[in-house]
Amino acid sequence: MPLVNGGKIVDDSFVKLAVDTPLPESGDILVPAERFLGEAEGLLKRAGKVGVIWPNNRDIAELVPYLGKVAAVALVFPTFRDGRAYSQARLLRERYNYRGELRATGQVLRDQFVFMLRAGFDAFEVKKQADAEAFMQTAKRYSVFYQPTGDGRITALHRRMQLRHSEGVGT
Repeated sequence: MPLVNGGKIVDDSFVKLAVDTPLPESGDILVPAERFLGEAEGLLKRAGKVGVIWPNNRDIAELVPYLGKVAAVALVFPTFRDGRAYSQARLLRERYNYRGELRATGQVLRDQFVFMLRAGFDAFEVKKQADAEAFMQTAKRYSVFYQPTGDGRITALHRRMQLRHSEGVGT
């Protein structure tokens, strides 16, 4: 499954493990929330990065104590009509200041890509190579937005104010 991260198609260093899959000695792993919460201490001590696959029907507050220790949070879109992962992403970025990889997984569709970027996602698991290539182009296409959100981009108003200030206009 192609992974788009930072506007580029990249190899996924994380191996997804099920609840009962034996734990590898090293390497980067993504584990389900249930397993992570039950084995957090041991998982975080092992060699390699640890990420968690967080379902959209689980309270994100349960993950907050571990945010400084997990390298990635994969939020699940079980269907294209279910947008709870958008809310989770905004909470992680804006309220809890999570700066690790925030990955969209599940039903990640082309027409929702810009909205996912704006919510704070920076990595996307897509089903088809063509979607990955389209996502790369979309990330490059939009550089200015009117509303502030979790992706950290400066708004059009703030960009205009910076330009005026740097040119000495209005001072």
